[in-house]
Amino acid sequence: MTKRISVYDLWSQKGKKKWAQTHIDTDIEAEAAFKAGIEIISCEPDHYFPKVRQVASGAFLSVGLKHGTVSSEQEAVKRGFEILEMGGDAVYCSHSVKWIEAMAKEGIPVTAHVGLVPNRATWTNYRAVGKTAEEALKVFQDVKDLENAGAACVEVEVVPVELADFITRNTQMITMGMGCGDVCDTQYLFCNDILGTNEGHYPRHAKKYVDLQKEEEQIQNLRIKGFKMFIDDMNSGKYPEKKHQINMDLTEFEKFQNKIK
Repeated sequence: MTKRISVYDLWSQKGKKKWAQTHIDTDIEAEAAFKAGIEIISCEPDHYFPKVRQVASGAFLSVGLKHGTVSSEQEAVKRGFEILEMGGDAVYCSHSVKWIEAMAKEGIPVTAHVGLVPNRATWTNYRAVGKTAEEALKVFQDVKDLENAGAACVEVEVVPVELADFITRNTQMITMGMGCGDVCDTQYLFCNDILGTNEGHYPRHAKKYVDLQKEEEQIQNLRIKGFKMFIDDMNSGKYPEKKHQINMDLTEFEKFQNKIK
């Protein structure tokens, strides 16, 4: 059985190793990412998750606690333990510090979030956060609050490189950097950006390595073509042919009819 990466493993390598990280939506993406060598994977605790855990057996899985799904520290702890029981290695949480602290006190590894936090973007808009001294101080204070609360990791999203570097060097947490240059402990990019399946906006920090969307459009067109051919065959009498059906022995069919009578 493949050994799963632990918080201890991550902390032991802080400042020594750069970890590749991605967010996946399906077990197929998780398997490809892990086989390619990505060892930290973010995902959701959905119906794909049991298979994700299976195909990425040695990866460190940071599993999302959907924002707004808990309304108390007790609920956060309960849900956190459920995620660990499902096979998660850390619980991603963008809720307030008291939620994170409650889970951490019970030994639940938590991944927190600073900088551009999509669930809280109404307060910042979708932009780089921390470009002024005042805003940078606020981001760093958030980091220290999360560290003091017991978080194991922190996503650092779209903050200036200088600030991300300062944060990484001044926290024991593993910093998961997205749009922060190359200074954080992990280099984090969503798989739909890497694979070219994102149909929306590609942020400045994203890089498309392959164009799966084009390939998937071709596959979808083949699906449509196949279905149309089936309908055409059905309407023209080309399907089903005799080789596609089962026939009853005439003597047995006569016996059946007599029994019915």
